[in-house]
Amino acid sequence: MTFLMMLISSALVSNVVLSRFLGICPFLGVSSSVKTARGMGIAVVFVVFISTLATFLINKYLLEVGGIFGIDLTYLQTIVFILVIACLVQFVEMFLKKYIKSLYNALGVYLPLITTNCAVLGVALTVVDNVKYPTLIYAIFYSIGTSIGFFIAIVLLANIRERIEYNDIPKAFEGKPIVLVAACLMSIAFYGFSTLNIGG
Repeated sequence: MTFLMMLISSALVSNVVLSRFLGICPFLGVSSSVKTARGMGIAVVFVVFISTLATFLINKYLLEVGGIFGIDLTYLQTIVFILVIACLVQFVEMFLKKYIKSLYNALGVYLPLITTNCAVLGVALTVVDNVKYPTLIYAIFYSIGTSIGFFIAIVLLANIRERIEYNDIPKAFEGKPIVLVAACLMSIAFYGFSTLNIGG
C-alpha cells in the first residue's frame, strides 16, 4: 500500500511538471501533437527509470563515504548523473533512429534535450538526497511515479492543444499564450489532488 501511495503521490499530488515545474521545455515544446507527446513521454519514462536506478547505485557504492573508494565523492553527483543521463539518452536516440524513424524525426531536437531535462536530473538528485527513499525499491517506485506524472501531463496538454486548433482564439492569445493559459489551468486542476493528503 505504501508503494501504491508513493506512485499516486509522485504522479498526481507532486506532479513533476505541474507542481514542481521541472521539465517545462519538453512539456511546452513537444506537446503540439498527441503522437509526439506520447513518444516523448515514453522516452522520458524509460530514461528516468534507468537513470534513477543507475545513479542510486553509483551514488551508494562509488560516491558516498561507505562506497568502494571509502571517501566522500558526493560533490561529483551532478556531473556524474548528467553523464549517466547523457549516455542513456544517446541509447534511446540510437534505438529510435534505427527502429522508429518517424518518431525520431518528430521529436527532432527535443530528444537530445532529455539530457538537459531538469526533470530527469531532478528525480535522480531527489532520490539520493531525500531520506524518504532509503532503499533502491523506494527509489524505483518514486522514479516510476514521477515519470508517469510527466507522461500524463504532456499527453493531456497535447490533447488540449489539438482541440484548441479547432476553436476561435482571440488574436492576443494565439500561439504560446493560450498554451501557457492551458498549462496554468492544468496546474490548478492538479492542485486539487493535494486534498488526497498523501505524503509525497
